[in-house]
Amino acid sequence: MKIQDFLEHHGIAGNPFAEEEAQNDAVFKRSCLETTFHPAWDKIFGDPSEPSTSIVFGEKGAGKTALKLQMLRQYQAHADSGPEAATFVVLYDDFNPFLDRFVSRVGLSRPVERVLSQWKLWDHMDAILALGVTQLVDRLLTMPARDVPTLSASQSRDLAVLAACYDQSTAEPFPKRWRQLRQRIGYRRPAGLWPLAVGILATVVMAAALLYSGKQGTLSWTSLWWPWILLVGAWLPWGWRRLRSLWRSLRIVRSMRTGNRTIGQLSRALARMPEVDLAGQPLPQLPRSDDRYELFTKLQSVLGACGYGGMVVIVDRLDEPHLINGSAERMRQVIWPILDNKFLKSPGLGFKLLLPVELYRFIEREDEAFNQRARLDKQNLVPSLEWSGETLYDIASMRVQAASVGEPPATLAAFFDDSVDKRRLLDGLRTVRVPRQLFKFLYRLLVSHCHAHTSEQPVYQIPIERFDSVLAVYCRDQDAFDRGLAPR
Repeated sequence: MKIQDFLEHHGIAGNPFAEEEAQNDAVFKRSCLETTFHPAWDKIFGDPSEPSTSIVFGEKGAGKTALKLQMLRQYQAHADSGPEAATFVVLYDDFNPFLDRFVSRVGLSRPVERVLSQWKLWDHMDAILALGVTQLVDRLLTMPARDVPTLSASQSRDLAVLAACYDQSTAEPFPKRWRQLRQRIGYRRPAGLWPLAVGILATVVMAAALLYSGKQGTLSWTSLWWPWILLVGAWLPWGWRRLRSLWRSLRIVRSMRTGNRTIGQLSRALARMPEVDLAGQPLPQLPRSDDRYELFTKLQSVLGACGYGGMVVIVDRLDEPHLINGSAERMRQVIWPILDNKFLKSPGLGFKLLLPVELYRFIEREDEAFNQRARLDKQNLVPSLEWSGETLYDIASMRVQAASVGEPPATLAAFFDDSVDKRRLLDGLRTVRVPRQLFKFLYRLLVSHCHAHTSEQPVYQIPIERFDSVLAVYCRDQDAFDRGLAPR
């Protein structure tokens, strides 16, 4: 008996339990994305008009990525719903490029744990600024010119500085992209042309004098040293400015251990900005968070002028980078610096940290100093993303209805015969704990039932014996996998 025959008998197109990852789940995106939420959704998501921080711990398959997709959809719906300002959402869910650059700067030959122990709060801040600035520049460059918001002179300067340091797009060369941005936002201030003009004028005069002396046969004065000193002096202001830009760029690149800007690129960009625009401005020249806090404030000011009422950073997939490779200790080294109450409670800035449940065990063992710095009691903490049997049943039922093409829509209960009552079904689903395991179990159950019958004598309802036997084997395999004893 084919599983397609079983599903078609119940009026279902496609297997609603075939996908295990929300990122690629068409059924989830089509129907469940806006209808099926975790019971703690309100605490996690909060009010989109007032960005807030929440920290969620969940085991693999508990729905952290689904939460991320639902939050993205709700923030977009909030932006489209009315006159309220939209929320600028930054997805901080790919740590690979930042960790790779960090390791290459700190030491490729050193043990990974020792390298990651040097990961600090300002490394997170640089990474988030890079994502946010790149995303904002992309939007400004792709929107019609008539829709580009009007920025004040200080906001244009701030965005130009932020883009020079943090725009990490690889779509086109940085000099071209930075020039287009300055034109788009109206930042066209010349960087003081007189030093270059003086140098060029002195060079032209010197060349003319040499040419004239050569024609007159009076080149003896060229042995004098003072004309050359005057020429060098004429170029000195331009050279000094270039040297200052080079030194400033060197310090920024050394301090930004997660960045991809080269010294030459940054030096040429800063040299094109008037010195008065850079004097006294916060630049990420030192390994500290103070300057980054001010840069976040400047970015939020620019976002406000662009029509955004707040900024939210969603952190996910911490266990996936190849340098971490699922290690709880390495995850702790990377994410612990961001657990700083001052940063997490920055005005107008919210964080949604979707973290593996293994990290919560470290929190339980932390000392008073960590608790005072992180103040997790203020962060809308969800210690475990748990699902009840009733909620898992609702999720499975919604998926069946979403894949149904008949009238009335199919139900999950119709898959089972009368020997599987509602209470037994709920108790059985409760043992699989999380949505991903739920889908795996139901998929295995359908396959097992269909393999036990022929197409000539099909059976379109699953008996209690089949349900219990498949559930027992699945729970045993799941327990072995959780203890690292067997693959699943």
